[in-house]
Amino acid sequence: MVDSALARPHTTVVLAMSADGKIADVRRSPARFGSAADKAHLEKQVAQADAVLFGAGTLRAYGTTLRVSHPELLEMRSQQGKPAQPVQIVCSRSGEFDPNLRFFAQPVPRWLLTITLGAKAWQERAEFERILVAEAPEQTLDWKQAFQQLTTLGIRRLAVLGGGELVGSLMALDLIDELWLTVCPLILGGAIAPSPVQGLGFSAESAPRLELLSADTNGPEVFLHYRLQR
Repeated sequence: MVDSALARPHTTVVLAMSADGKIADVRRSPARFGSAADKAHLEKQVAQADAVLFGAGTLRAYGTTLRVSHPELLEMRSQQGKPAQPVQIVCSRSGEFDPNLRFFAQPVPRWLLTITLGAKAWQERAEFERILVAEAPEQTLDWKQAFQQLTTLGIRRLAVLGGGELVGSLMALDLIDELWLTVCPLILGGAIAPSPVQGLGFSAESAPRLELLSADTNGPEVFLHYRLQR
């Protein structure tokens, strides 16, 4: 589904968090506290997307991305006329990544979303199939322009997998439609531990409002599905 008025993909955030709302610990270690059920849930959401978007910090923390591997999900994509893997889009202003990360050896289509400065280092290389430049004043990413480019390139459903700064930027611009949040049974704490939505934040009066679509439990985990109210 594409919002024709804004010419952008239908965008769903998919994150696992601790019971106190942290997506990583104070050391920003890779969040591997979700269960096998949560991983299967994440893969299902990835399989439904045309592209997956994540920030530079997420890539550096994990070094890889989640591929669609379940036979039923691969068959579903095939029946829908989609390629086996959604496009993996890394967003970064600097474009500073280690080309030896395992991500660059994974058999997935890779795009880079950046500004002019970040594009320079990768333009003559083969790691990214496509480099998208969407630059706003003061060398920041222009997200509305970026989403319009994605729509032009056929991205109709976008899954956002973090981190909190990226989600905060998109939320502030009203570019998110749905959220899937898995609440995991642990407490991480820490004033500097990242949360699902970072950035400048919202006042209580201007905070985005959510409609709960479903709440399901699987063992000790809770799977919450929200839609943004407009």
